[in-house]
Amino acid sequence: MSARLPILYSFRRCPYAMRARLALAASETSVEHREVLLRDKPAEMLAASPKGTVPVLVLSDGQVIEESLDIMRWALDRNDPSGWLAPDEAMFGLVAINDGPFKQALDRYKYPNRYPGEDAQENRARGLEILTTLEARLARSAFLCGEAMSLADAAIFPFVRQFAHTDRDWFAAQDLPHLQAWLAAHLASPIFRAIMQKHPVWEAGAAQAGHH
Repeated sequence: MSARLPILYSFRRCPYAMRARLALAASETSVEHREVLLRDKPAEMLAASPKGTVPVLVLSDGQVIEESLDIMRWALDRNDPSGWLAPDEAMFGLVAINDGPFKQALDRYKYPNRYPGEDAQENRARGLEILTTLEARLARSAFLCGEAMSLADAAIFPFVRQFAHTDRDWFAAQDLPHLQAWLAAHLASPIFRAIMQKHPVWEAGAAQAGHH
């Protein structure tokens, strides 16, 4: 009997799910892709990961990996043909800034109505400050940690994409030529196009019972 594929619960436009899919693709890891609607999460996903956020990876032995960065590391530890884990030093520090202060500013800029008392423009300025530090790195090398793509680029660029798309004209007018070129190259890359293919929403064989 053949081993079951790991199951990935994902949502196409979620930046955390995007980076998990990028690492799974880079590591040539086959998965059963289950596309979910965040407003109607399947009971199977909530049983595996009650926190109810994507991505969730359920391994064939039943082990559950429910953080996108952990999924990336699991996949690349298994197989890393492009050397994404090679530049270890600054890499995780950059990702921590992205996942902390930058994500906080991004959410308050993109969804100001969810954060009463927060000023969208102030948060945009905070986000821009962090992007300026990435611009300085990209002025020195083609990628965030040198001349080859690494986990840092894959982990961060989906969030920069979201920030850029919030007001494309404003973003295009900023003095970020290297970052803008880096983002455009990622968006046009074959691996990104592959992981952004549309999947029908997954439904269990039986009709979903009511769940929250």
